[in-house]
Amino acid sequence: MATIAGIWTSPARKSGRSERHERRQAIEGQGLEGCAHANPPRREVLFVSKEHLDSVGVEPGAIRENITVEGTDVEQWPVGQRVRAGTAEFEITMICDPCHRMDELRDGLRAELEGKRGMLARVVETGEVALGDEITLL
Repeated sequence: MATIAGIWTSPARKSGRSERHERRQAIEGQGLEGCAHANPPRREVLFVSKEHLDSVGVEPGAIRENITVEGTDVEQWPVGQRVRAGTAEFEITMICDPCHRMDELRDGLRAELEGKRGMLARVVETGEVALGDEITLL
């Protein structure tokens, strides 16, 4: 069973930091409430597998994901897949390729994250996500 292990937002586009939340509103056409990184319509929410973060020795939230997922490989979700998390519904829009900012965290991290950076999604149904919520593929 896949669950939400972390919920993160970035208060400013270039702050470089993420704030952890117990719960957050996912807003249709916008992303997670209060996240400056949302770039609708295709880049609203970033899902990342906790297991991938662990494999490269990175703490959840460090690579600016919005939802850290435990128990599944989000990279296996195909583009177009609908996902229910909490009471919100998402549609996977694209793979998130690691960018140069990953090497700002640690030299070589960009290469280490190849195939592990996560999947971007758009919010198709407003709802709340909370730590421990089950994630279901629709």
